[in-house]
Amino acid sequence: MRTVAVLGASLAGLSAARALRAQGYDGRLVVVGAEQHAPYDRPPLSKEFLFGTVTSGDIALGGPDDDGLRLEWRLGRRAAQLDRSARTVTLESGEEIRADGVVLAVGARARGLPGTARLAGVHTLRTLDDAVALRHELRRGGRLVVIGAGFIGAEVASTARALGVEVTVLEALPIPLAGPLGVEMGRVCAQLHGDHGARLVTGIGVAGLVGTDRVRAVRLADDRLLPADLVVVGVGARPDVDWLAGSGLAIDGGVVTDATCATNLRGVVAVGDCAVSPDPDGTLRRVEHWTNALERASTAAATLLAGERGGPAHSAVPYFWSEQYGVRLQFAGHRRDGDTVRVIEGDPAARCFVAVYERGGEQVAVLGMNSPKLFARLRRQLDAARPAAA
Repeated sequence: MRTVAVLGASLAGLSAARALRAQGYDGRLVVVGAEQHAPYDRPPLSKEFLFGTVTSGDIALGGPDDDGLRLEWRLGRRAAQLDRSARTVTLESGEEIRADGVVLAVGARARGLPGTARLAGVHTLRTLDDAVALRHELRRGGRLVVIGAGFIGAEVASTARALGVEVTVLEALPIPLAGPLGVEMGRVCAQLHGDHGARLVTGIGVAGLVGTDRVRAVRLADDRLLPADLVVVGVGARPDVDWLAGSGLAIDGGVVTDATCATNLRGVVAVGDCAVSPDPDGTLRRVEHWTNALERASTAAATLLAGERGGPAHSAVPYFWSEQYGVRLQFAGHRRDGDTVRVIEGDPAARCFVAVYERGGEQVAVLGMNSPKLFARLRRQLDAARPAAA
């Protein structure tokens, strides 16, 4: 294997490049990134960076320890075609990179609202450039409407309130975060908005945005208008895999891999937000969390270097965290409909507690709010009890 192309200058991509070198790969290593920026940490974009307490330099992922990696960077260039028979990756610029191995770490793109691309004051938050533009507008103040009360939407609302902006959060579901956390715990987290002066409107969809050159209102499905000087669309992301059509890769809500990050094409592995991989019970999931991107990179590198399936399977319990209104939320495991949840320490009303989710008498997930020590212990117990991935 003389050349490996890492597609995605992200946490997952850089971590895979580091892992390849750490595991003995000494060949050519080309890293392709669609953004002009070198890899950076995304979680602060909706929090400290948006607020202005950290700079782009503070969130850069590279450091002196990477100087010896001998990476060839192709930044500001997006991959356009993968041809495994010719062993080439073609970029939108027309450049071809011949590669014996490929790491797909291309991530995902934020979902927008159709027909709003040219309307000023409408933002998504996925990239550093997105955060820079949104931070500039938030400092003007005014009325912000956040569409989507998921983790990104809630974090943006929290930061905006800290900047003194008037905030309304819209959520189509009756209870925000009911999917990952369940109705009961989703309701507790939703109360954080009201605790800090943000208005929360739930159970109704968005019909469209009102404005000619710049947004001035959000029209709800019942024809109500919410005045808005600024809108942030936080309705999720879709994996950046459309360009892989015709490559022969199995695509099902992302690039399908096994538990070792191997795809159905020899010499191609996938990791991070673009990858779909199996739970221990075989259920395919796409996990869009920082810890997943970091931890699975070494597995992807080992599988690629092994040259076949059957490398070390990654089986750690999924974990994510969120910081909203000064409250730290941590979650580990997988919740399903029908699971029971009970608080084992603290009080949800005090915004400080730990709750466990149970299925068939066994703990399958844990949620902590401002309770890091007990949460960490229960998370370790979940990891220890987790069966090997399928």
